[in-house]
Amino acid sequence: MNLDEFRTIISTYKVIFFDAYGVLKNHKGLIPGIENTFQYLKEQHIDYYILTNDASRSPLQLAESYHRLGVSEIKAEHIISSGLLAQEFLTQKVRRGTVAYLGTPDSASYIDTGTLTPLPISELDIDDCDHVEALVFLDDEGFDWKTDLNKTINLLRKRNIPVIVSNTDATYPVSKNQVAMAIGGIAKMIENSVGKQFIRFGKPETQLFIYAYDYIRSIQPVMKHEILMVGDTLHTDILGGNKFGLDTALVLTGNTQAEDAAARISSSGIIPTYICESAVVTY
Repeated sequence: MNLDEFRTIISTYKVIFFDAYGVLKNHKGLIPGIENTFQYLKEQHIDYYILTNDASRSPLQLAESYHRLGVSEIKAEHIISSGLLAQEFLTQKVRRGTVAYLGTPDSASYIDTGTLTPLPISELDIDDCDHVEALVFLDDEGFDWKTDLNKTINLLRKRNIPVIVSNTDATYPVSKNQVAMAIGGIAKMIENSVGKQFIRFGKPETQLFIYAYDYIRSIQPVMKHEILMVGDTLHTDILGGNKFGLDTALVLTGNTQAEDAAARISSSGIIPTYICESAVVTY
């Protein structure tokens, strides 16, 4: 398997889309040297955005987390979260009322629009839920996995309401060799239990790419062939980018490791345009 040089690749594009976890950071913190990449992008006047399925915090809070790690170049306007699509859906389709959610208080920022009132499942009275107009899966923390998941199932048995999954990830890595269940996996379990179909946002669904593409084109003229999607996961980052018609770069610092990358690509049929050791630019 031949590896491409990341610096050479990105120099040919106007805009770079990055996944976050496994590309820019991992369970230890920043991928070593990734700050060089953002310095290089700044020097070369190449725009960049982080397309993330992380709806646990607002774009401002996510940007601040990078600042604390030492990457000041990443601003809130550089972060396009699947939570923004959930927010847009709620604003356009639900408009007003109470929206129950699974997640932390920080994640509820995507619901608290002024006309919508977020209600954590933990505070829901299942015998008084007729005022709940929608349910959103935001984060795998902030609730009791037994009591509140059972309450969620019973809410959906009582109320025929839209259910939005803002993070489609089934799992996320907590170390090099272990993963934990993400909110997307929890949502799939609940979906199977109640026999209803939920609305999903986030990679590999094309809505996140459409949202990002429209946002960028409102700022500058750019075509799809001028954008590169960089990710560590074949079934989300690379598949999503491929489906939307973007060039894609698989990096081997996250879910896909060098020793099994070729086998995974072959078995999945998901073929990246490039394969790179990492998203780190070396000088």
